[in-house]
Amino acid sequence: MKLNLRQAAESVQLEAAELKHAAQRGELEAVERGGDWFFDDSGLHEWAQRLVLASAPRRLATHHKALESHRRVSGADTNIAGLFREESIDLALRSKTKAGVLRDMTDLAAASGLVYDPDALFRGLAAREEAASTAIGAGAAFLHMKELDPYVFEDFFIAYARSTRPVFFGAPDGAATTHFFLVCSNSHERHLHVLARLAVLAHGTDLLERLLEAQSAMEVLDAVRLSEAGMI
Repeated sequence: MKLNLRQAAESVQLEAAELKHAAQRGELEAVERGGDWFFDDSGLHEWAQRLVLASAPRRLATHHKALESHRRVSGADTNIAGLFREESIDLALRSKTKAGVLRDMTDLAAASGLVYDPDALFRGLAAREEAASTAIGAGAAFLHMKELDPYVFEDFFIAYARSTRPVFFGAPDGAATTHFFLVCSNSHERHLHVLARLAVLAHGTDLLERLLEAQSAMEVLDAVRLSEAGMI
């Protein structure tokens, strides 16, 4: 689906000028026609996902605030603690490689009973990592499919695993990754909001420290709730 500049900016909750400049710089694929810019829907959202994960904390906080305000206006819940599933939490992930993490996280997500096609999920995760790592530094990675497919998941949820030994996952700071969040998405707008909120929680709260101390799935859920409650 093609979106004009106004529609694209509304879809990813960014300023139209920012999208236009990204297109002019060749960072985002778009076509100029009749005085307007037109964007491919899937390419736009993939670019927006990368932008969220690569943003500096201050810019990330601004983008998250815009996404959160948009959801509140529509009456949607902005908290994400309720998206975590107890059966899809593992505090002893033993994978030693990126490929192993992707396979084990796929299996962990499938344990929820909400994944229609685990093989498609694994392929989508691998494609996303091949395009660019989802590790953000600070010991965290936010795995997700390269292209969202509403037919892979029955519902929107998050799987979480803590590695027994940090894995080098391509983080921008060169550090290994301990915390793996798998965002299982069937909505573009909600997906961007969840990615931004997770990143703000990782960079701006004590969530990751709380998760290091968690000894059970219930303590993981409590850690997310408490960290969200402490957000400004």
